[in-house]
Amino acid sequence: MIADEDQGAAVQVVVAPRVRRDAPLEDGAWHVVGTGDGAVVLACVLRADVDERRVGALRLGGRVAADACFGVGEQLVERSRHVGNRRLAAMFEEGLAELHTHLGGSVASDIMWSLAHEQGIALPTRDYWEFDRLVTVSDPRGVPDLDSLDRIYHLTELIQSSPLAVERSVHAAIGGAYRSQRITTLELRFNPMKRNRGGERDLDHIILAAIRGLDLASLEYPQVRAGLILMMDRTFTSEQNMVIVEKALRYASRGVVGVDIAGPRPGGARYDYTQIREHVELARDGGLGVTIHVGEEGAELGIAEIGEVVEALRPDRLGHGILAAHEPSLMHAIREAEITLEVCPTSNLLTKALANEEAVRETFRTFVEHGVPFTIATDGPEMMRTHLRDEFELLLRIGALDETELAAANARGHDVSFVARRARALR
Repeated sequence: MIADEDQGAAVQVVVAPRVRRDAPLEDGAWHVVGTGDGAVVLACVLRADVDERRVGALRLGGRVAADACFGVGEQLVERSRHVGNRRLAAMFEEGLAELHTHLGGSVASDIMWSLAHEQGIALPTRDYWEFDRLVTVSDPRGVPDLDSLDRIYHLTELIQSSPLAVERSVHAAIGGAYRSQRITTLELRFNPMKRNRGGERDLDHIILAAIRGLDLASLEYPQVRAGLILMMDRTFTSEQNMVIVEKALRYASRGVVGVDIAGPRPGGARYDYTQIREHVELARDGGLGVTIHVGEEGAELGIAEIGEVVEALRPDRLGHGILAAHEPSLMHAIREAEITLEVCPTSNLLTKALANEEAVRETFRTFVEHGVPFTIATDGPEMMRTHLRDEFELLLRIGALDETELAAANARGHDVSFVARRARALR
């Protein structure tokens, strides 16, 4: 509750679903949704998950905001926003850095819906709201495991499997990131082979489409430094992954700034990261940044994989890497190698990689105490139903990081980005 002396009332902040751009309410804005018992009830519009939307009204937990409610207590609305965000706003005047976001999770559901219909893709449902639940982690309890998350990604990859869809997706992701969150350093990652329909589409056309989306966004949003990271996959053959690295090198001068590897472990067994050592060395020698998905889950198996990656691959960054918090010697190795972790708090909660907010807090405090460098990311804001500012606010709220530590993590994100390194190399 936020007290207001002038009005003699209190402001109760109620988190509500976010309404999409085609809805009558402004995305990300505060709206009065009711009054009673001397309080003005507010809702921060966060997600599109309501079945009933009409001009001047929003159904929220059984309450309906009538036209008459809108405008009541507007000063309280603005004051509540200011109180909650002024410290973060002051820290991020120069813009936010988002280094770990997947293209399949970075495009709004309504855009994905339109892209699917424009391409004549047979979707599993004809209802938009059911589709929205299929392409996002719609259950606030999260997903049972990473395999369930992979099934969501499979649908988004299918929809993005054409030059048209990839170009539109990249453009939308960059523009949305700047407009919504004032993100000024952004690296989008995707696997082009998972978007060429098993070889039906030419791989170069897919990558060039992403570059066109990047170029168009750079014209519209010159404040944003954006780059593309091409992803290998743990289920691919060595030859397939080498093709991806070679394509990344070929288009390094056009906006591809790094390589990554992700995907499920074949058979659920420990993945042998040494089999991509040659791939990583080739990418690094060609001036590309290297980030590796590892240590997100898997307990002792995941911890062992981090150790192997740090020793054998020597990447610039680790995607997630949160299991390192359980092993002091591993944290020492990461710090000494100047490897930065890309930590995605909400994603880790939704995938059960971290059990609860206390586990998030303990993980970050451990990294701070051991001097492990990290950045904050979303993993895919639309799919995870979060945004980068939400991540910072979460960490501040639960005591995982203070304002100074949050600012340092954001500044580090700008500094260790592959797009910044590319810019420094060109000077």
